Amino acid sequence: MNQFHFNDEDDAQLKQLINMLPDNYAVVYRADGRVRINKVGLSFTALFFGILPAWFRGDWYNVFCMLGVEAFFTMLYSYLTGSDLATASYQLGIFFNLLWFAIYNLMYFRHSQNLNYQPYDRRSAQLLQQHHYYR
Repeated sequence: MNQFHFNDEDDAQLKQLINMLPDNYAVVYRADGRVRINKVGLSFTALFFGILPAWFRGDWYNVFCMLGVEAFFTMLYSYLTGSDLATASYQLGIFFNLLWFAIYNLMYFRHSQNLNYQPYDRRSAQLLQQHHYYR
């Protein structure tokens, strides 16, 4: 059973749902029936909300990677400029949001691939390969 609670008889419903998705969305699935649908390209939610989209998706691996990168560069910036950590974090906040805006969806699909998710259909496979999201 997948996250949409469809059974094998409802595969037509799943295909109909997938056909309604915009062209820049890819669908990946795993053998146990789990399905992930996400946009390929820039992540506007990460631009405005930083690491919160990863948190709400339960994408814990990427949450901790993002926190680690932010912590490292905040401490480095604080050390190099002599400012306190709160000021350094505030000053680098926009930079980090721009970074996650550019690469979070790539991180999400690459980690999905490591979790044995495969493209659901040919259109998703072509989209992911065209944008170099899948190796």
